[in-house]
Formats: sequence, C-alpha cells, structure tokens
Amino acid sequence: MNTQDHAPGRPAAAELGVIEVRLREVRQLFDAMDPSPFREKDLDSKAEEYIVESVKELPSRSPCALVIHLDRPTGLPDEARCIGDAVRVHFTRQSDRLRRDLHRLIRRGFLSLGIGVGFLAALFAAAQLVSRLMGDDGVAALLREGLIIGGWVAMWRPLEIFLYDWWPIVGERRIHDRLSRIDVQVVPGNAGTRDDLTRILTGSDPGSGHTARTAGRGGIW
Repeated sequence: MNTQDHAPGRPAAAELGVIEVRLREVRQLFDAMDPSPFREKDLDSKAEEYIVESVKELPSRSPCALVIHLDRPTGLPDEARCIGDAVRVHFTRQSDRLRRDLHRLIRRGFLSLGIGVGFLAALFAAAQLVSRLMGDDGVAALLREGLIIGGWVAMWRPLEIFLYDWWPIVGERRIHDRLSRIDVQVVPGNAGTRDDLTRILTGSDPGSGHTARTAGRGGIW
C-alpha cells in the first residue's frame, strides 16, 4: 500500500476528509475465495485493514467518504451503488459480529465472576478455619495468607474482562458502525485531481467555496 502522490501546489486529497483507494478492477476490493453473491461478498483482508486504519485517523464525529478510483469500470449502470452497498453490508456484518463477540465476552465475564467469587469465599472460609485450628504461628499464617492470595488470583480473569477486555471491542464496533454508513463514490481512475474529487463529494462546482474539515488517506493497490 502506498500513499497516493499529489501535484505540487495542490492540497492533498486527504484534506477533503475522504479515504481514497486506487484499483485496477473491482474484484481487487473483495475476497477472491468468497463464493457469495457480489453484494454479500467479504472485502479483501488488506483492503478492509486499510480502510479501517484510515478511518481511525479521522476525527471520530466527522462524516467520511470512500472514493474508489477504478481503472477498469464494471460497465454496470448502477456500479457505484452496487459497490457501495457491498462495502456497507460487509461492515454491517462485521459490526454485528463484534456485537456478538462483546455479548459472549460479557457472559463469560459474569460466569468467571461467579466462579471467582465462589472460589474466593471458599478459600477465605478455609483460611479462617486454619486460623482457628492452628492458631497464629508462622506456618498457620503462611497457609492462611496463601489461601487468601489464591482466592484473589481466581478473580484475575473476571476483573481483566470487566476492566480491560470489553472496551477495545466497543471501539472496533463503533468504527465498523461508522463504516456501515460510509458514502462510497466510484470514479474513473484518471479522475484523481482535487477539483474532480471536490465536485464528486460536494455535488457542486469546486470554486464555490466549500471547504472540508476532516482528514483522510489515499492509497494504491
């Protein structure tokens, strides 16, 4: 993946708040091993990674767009809509998968918490029994503290889930939710100048004074 070059003196396409990719043909965007119909195909893993990483660089609350420079158009009259729908459907599926992953993680966390609390209570009771039976000598104190430490170690996994493991999934899901609504534009491969891009994105003349506020990336396969 390379950064797309821009003519000297022109603002980079990134200033328009879009993610740009250049493809020789549309099948490069999708997983060649996926036999699903076009609209339901998964994206190529490298293409998906590039788009996701690009969105992470954009302001979280700003709108974003994906502009695909296609050297060999498919020839379909609704090419842009079909490709856009396929991209959005893919990221909708990924968002749903992350939602299911989060629910499974939370269920596992509650199950681990129940086991951990029960184990901690049992070892705490055992430590109290040791204290009553063996008194407070060195061996008894060592055994009692060992039991209590073992009980708290059992709480490590549920605490890890509820303190650390869930929020990266939530963050990834928010990104995929955002991509499930992304505006996708398909343009001929030679329409990569800023003026052409501005006309496509704003639906207006480039000289009308529209100014983008976000940042984006451009890449080439």
